[in-house]
Formats: sequence, C-alpha cells, structure tokens
Amino acid sequence: MNERVIFPFTAVVGQERMVRALVLNAVDPRIGGVLIRGERGTAKSTAARALADLLPPIQVVQDCRFGCDPNKPNSWCTECQERFLSGEDPLPVEVRPTPFVNLPVSATEDRVVGTLDIERAIQKGERHFEPGVLAAANRGMLYIDEVNLLDDHVVDILLDSAAMGVNVVEREGISFSHPARFILVGTMNPEEGDLRPQLLDRFAFSVEIRGILDKGQRVEIMRRSIAFEGEPDAFRQYWLPQELELSKRIEHARQLVEEVTFTQRDLLIIADLTSSMEVDGHRSDLVILKAARAQAAFEGRTRITPRDIAMAAELALPHRVKSGPFRKSDAGIETLNTKISELKMQTTLTPAEEETVEREQAEDESKKKATR
Repeated sequence: MNERVIFPFTAVVGQERMVRALVLNAVDPRIGGVLIRGERGTAKSTAARALADLLPPIQVVQDCRFGCDPNKPNSWCTECQERFLSGEDPLPVEVRPTPFVNLPVSATEDRVVGTLDIERAIQKGERHFEPGVLAAANRGMLYIDEVNLLDDHVVDILLDSAAMGVNVVEREGISFSHPARFILVGTMNPEEGDLRPQLLDRFAFSVEIRGILDKGQRVEIMRRSIAFEGEPDAFRQYWLPQELELSKRIEHARQLVEEVTFTQRDLLIIADLTSSMEVDGHRSDLVILKAARAQAAFEGRTRITPRDIAMAAELALPHRVKSGPFRKSDAGIETLNTKISELKMQTTLTPAEEETVEREQAEDESKKKATR
C-alpha cells in the first residue's frame, strides 16, 4: 500500500507568522508549542502535517518504546536506565523517522499518559507500563485539531509535559518515567469556542490566521492545490529541493541553538517590553528569550539581536496582551506593534554598544569559570 503523499511545507502560500512559529518550535521544542487560531480552510492542519514530514530522522536507542536519545542518558526512560545498569553499555542505536501523532479530541488521561498494570505488579511483582500518546510523540510532533474541544484537564497534562519534557506516571506507590519532549501544535476555530485564559497562556506562541485577500496569492493557492491533487508525487518532487534545504537548516539550527549567547542588555529589552505591556507572570519573558535564540540559530548566528527579540515577541505576546489589562480594547495590540516595529529597526549595535556587549560576555565567562 502506497504511503499518503503530504503537501510540502515550503509550498504553503503566505501565513508567514504561522510558518515561522512552527519552524522555531522545530528548532527548539522547549519553546513550548504553538496554538494556531483561524477560520476553516486556512492551511492550519496542512502546515502542521507538512512540517512533521520534513523534520530530519532521529537517532534512538534500539528497541526503546519511547525513542530515547542515546546521547542524553540523563533523559532516558526507566527501561533504558535499567538496560544500562544491567551491563548493556553502550546501548545499541537505530534511526527512525520523526514521529507525528494526531491526538483525537475524545482522548482520556490514561490514553495520553499511559497506564501501569497494578494487578500484575501486586500478583507477580512485575512492573508493566503501557505507553500512551506522550510516549509515541517523544522527540516528534503532537498535533491536536480542535484543541478547544479537548477536556481542560487533558490539555493541562499535555502542556505540563511539553514544558517539563518528561512524563511521570505514579500509581499505588509504583512509578514509571520516560522523556516526553515534543513539538506541541494545536489548531482551533475560535467560532467554535475559545480556550480558557489560563490554558491560552500556557501555549508559548499563538498565531491568528485569516484567509488571504491578495488576489495574486489566492490564485497561487488554487494553482498549487490543483497541481497537488492531480499529481501529488510530481508536485512533491518539484518542491523537494526546497524541502531538503529547510530540513537541513532546521537540523543545523538545532545543533547551534545551545551556542547562541545573549547579554544583560538583551534581557533588559525583553523585561522592558513585557513589563510595559503589563503581561502577567514571567512565562512570556522566557518564551521570548528561547524563541529569539532559536531565530538566531535558524539564521546561522550565535548571538541574538533586538530584531530576534521583536520577531519572537510577535508570536509570544499578542494572545497574552489580549487576555490581560488591554482585553477590552485594541490599544494594547497597537502599542505592542509599535514597540515591535521599533525593535526591528535596531538591527545593528553602535561601536560603544558592541564594546559593552563584549565586556559583558567576558565578565559572564569569568563568572562561569570561577564557579566551576
């Protein structure tokens, strides 16, 4: 049976913010996921599936049910740790495609986190864990269509796991843990009901998309859709060079993101932006910093700029501003857009600022060496 051909990610027309939000989460899943809100027929699910299809294959511990990363033993599941302690060193490695898991809105807590067989543990003294959705999605993408219709408690569990990167199941004194680091993508149509503000804030990014009004782009959407429906294999082959190029950029950015540095000045810019917009809590500050680093890494740089911060804020702040003190008017969004535009203009540093940055980085390095 032939595999279903996926519409290429690079063939999606327009929707720049949605595309950027997905790519940055692919570079660094620790950002915390993206919620895509929009009317029907705006390529929400198409883009999510397409991104998963172009993500590079991953190395995993051979025969591991959870796809543990062989290079990160601190994050191994309970089973891989036991294999290592029993003398299997090093653990064998295999390559698998990046997982893509589609969570149905009817999913229960047990279906998501997995289950421990308590009866078997009591009668036979054996620990048996049946993996759930979080195990299947580890190091891949977890996609939820109509996330606003999912049970709030289940959404909470998913967001907790996305933030912590681990799933711990405990029943009757028996526990089992495994890594659960994934790109969380939720899509919804606001006309069918919204998420509670508390859950909305838990999504790192939120992007609102609408149907494209530009006539030229609408024509291009029709052309590409008809071409894909008529000859999906040929259409995918045509876009394959762009797909491979983007896949390589994401893979390179994943390796580079840990090397991306930031200064005290960058942190002050982020703090000034979030405090001036009266954003509740500190989650948004951390999201902007992580996203700015991912943006820099995607562009092949090892230091963030005010422009990176601005581009991250475009994705991390609008839904938090709307649910905050500015929710009764559009004044907050207008002010935010102005501040973001000003930041984007600050693409370069003056010689004095460069000198300050270099001095701060040297001081940071000295502090790190002193604490080692």
